[in-house]
Amino acid sequence: MEKEKTRYSDSELQEFKELIQEKLRMAREEFLDLTNSLSSPNSNGTEDTSGTYKTLEDGSATLEKEQLNQLAARQKKFIENLEAALVRIENKTYGICRETGKLIQKERLRAVPHATLSMEAKLKQS
Repeated sequence: MEKEKTRYSDSELQEFKELIQEKLRMAREEFLDLTNSLSSPNSNGTEDTSGTYKTLEDGSATLEKEQLNQLAARQKKFIENLEAALVRIENKTYGICRETGKLIQKERLRAVPHATLSMEAKLKQS
């Protein structure tokens, strides 16, 4: 009987590393876009419209800024999770479920490369 794999091979880890680095590159670009949107003043060219619309727009701009802040915070967390996954690759602990100690399925890791739980453990949580 073949012994159950306890970790991914170095070549498999390299494959995941490249996938994560690409996702990280894209996530950082997106984060930069979000932070640039937040720091640039909202110019819709509506300075000459009446005051009624101005009040509505102020509220809309505030809401938009809050949503951008939330997106930026979520993106920052995603980047941190991806960076942590790279550390696990270096430690050769990547892809091992923190609950069961079993390998997380490759399909799951390709879809959610920063996953630390197998589907089995994830479903038990809910």
